[in-house]
Amino acid sequence: MAATYESFSLRTTPEKFYIEALDDGASDVLAIDRVSTEMTLTVRRDIPGSAETRPICGIMGTIRLVAGMYLVVITKKKKVGDLLGHAVWKALDFDIISYKKTILHLTDNQMQDNKTFLSMINNVLHTDAFYFATDYDLTHSLQRLANTSPEFQEMSLLERADQRFVWNGHMLRDLMAQPELHKFVFPVIHGFIILKSSCINGKVFEWSIISRRSCFRAGVRYYVRGIDSEGHVANYVETEQVVQYNSAKASFVQTRGSIPLYWSQRPNLKYKPKPQISKTVNHLDGFQRHFDSQVILYGRQVILNLINQKGSEKPLELAFDKMVTSLGNGMIKYIAFDFHKECSRMRWHRLQILVDMVAEMQDEFGYFLVDSDGKVLLSQEGTFRSNCMDCLDRTNVIQNLLARISLQSQLRRMGVLHPGQPIEEQADFEKTYKNAWADNADACAKQYAGTGALKTDFTRTGKRTQVGLLMDGWNSMIRYYKNNFSDGFRQDSIDLFLGNYAVDEGDWTTTLQDPKDWKFLTLPIVMVVAFSMCIICLLMAGDTWTETLAYVVFWGTASVVTGGLILFNGLDFVDAPKLVQKEKLD
Repeated sequence: MAATYESFSLRTTPEKFYIEALDDGASDVLAIDRVSTEMTLTVRRDIPGSAETRPICGIMGTIRLVAGMYLVVITKKKKVGDLLGHAVWKALDFDIISYKKTILHLTDNQMQDNKTFLSMINNVLHTDAFYFATDYDLTHSLQRLANTSPEFQEMSLLERADQRFVWNGHMLRDLMAQPELHKFVFPVIHGFIILKSSCINGKVFEWSIISRRSCFRAGVRYYVRGIDSEGHVANYVETEQVVQYNSAKASFVQTRGSIPLYWSQRPNLKYKPKPQISKTVNHLDGFQRHFDSQVILYGRQVILNLINQKGSEKPLELAFDKMVTSLGNGMIKYIAFDFHKECSRMRWHRLQILVDMVAEMQDEFGYFLVDSDGKVLLSQEGTFRSNCMDCLDRTNVIQNLLARISLQSQLRRMGVLHPGQPIEEQADFEKTYKNAWADNADACAKQYAGTGALKTDFTRTGKRTQVGLLMDGWNSMIRYYKNNFSDGFRQDSIDLFLGNYAVDEGDWTTTLQDPKDWKFLTLPIVMVVAFSMCIICLLMAGDTWTETLAYVVFWGTASVVTGGLILFNGLDFVDAPKLVQKEKLD
């Protein structure tokens, strides 16, 4: 595999950016013309002595905004650990550098829009959890990497990467077209990685979780649901658990993704908007594309649908079941498990019902295992595809339980655990394991829903607690606020970052400012005033109780009616995406 450079220096002149490779023996320099945007390979002696110099950790890529092209670089990184002997890094800080030396050629509106676009890019960059490696392919599972051709092995990291998980793919499109420049860039994944060294029975082994978030149909909780025409689903994440002991390696892969139907759940100020299933499209086409690709990539599929089987979620469960039956693919099995019903009133032990239900299938699927000589002993023959409504909280609880069963089998096979020895008895490792999976839940939830995951007290401790319930309530309130009043901006940010929306520098006339109509300001003001007057009337009673009651009823009615009008017109009050509305069809 052609590794990329690890260390860089950015040398800047008014005419060009020079990105100098600082690795031992390296003399290559990537030159970027700030006027023509041309990228060429040059050498160190061509860099003018007057160039300003700063160290950088890598290149995310380039992107066009209203003011022109921008170079996005990683300025700070932290080592997560070593995966199979390869350093894995987390990008911590970034810089967005304009090719243009001034933006005075822009109008005031264009300047404001360009500033907004820059804040959008920063919003995505500082959504925690961008990871990269310079000499290892993080985009593929161990099993996929073991089943490759010699030609694949010779490819650069950029060429061989699984494009589903390359979050800087759009930014690297110009560099991708020039193979001689590939050694300067690497694919960056978004999701979660934790690498731990653990000891059981005096035997030290390496253990890790890698969650790869798909950049196809990416977005935020309520604005991106379901499937698209190409078979990509919202909030799709591949999670791989890797173990290494004495050069032997094992991995277990699971996936999660939104219910693969055309459905939406747009925020409208209600705590839980009602899901809407489209009645105008053929669901089977996208559904079949999705599962055809999943079967090719992972083998047999067992769908674990964890949503409620009553109330507003019931139509989705029925439609999902019907679609699997209509598809008639023997490689796909559907299991519906009403998580909330089964575990209500703190009966979390009932999760064992689902675990027992799929135990035989998990044995059949197995896991990927390579011995210390590099010989493949076992391959994973299928995956569990879990989902709830968000594919976050309920999903992570189930994935954690299935991963533990697989890990126990792997450690026994490798000789770390004695035959018949349960992993639950290893108190120190159990704590590490549970916290790692809870951290994975939090990371995935923050990226999609804007807060940490719910139910992580169960993942961390193995039981539901009153403190955990309070934390879930707090996170739910934060989610409500973000989903209704800030997620439109987050969705726009992701669409811009991934290239779903492209800024046309030469023909930019439409501003991002979205003037609200009279309801947006008037109704909240009237409601606040009416509610305040109601409280004042209660605190400052009139001469008679009938007079006080009349005032309280009047102002109370005014506040309730106004509040009702706000809820009725909820779509006018939420923060909706602006770029999506102008350039994309949902």
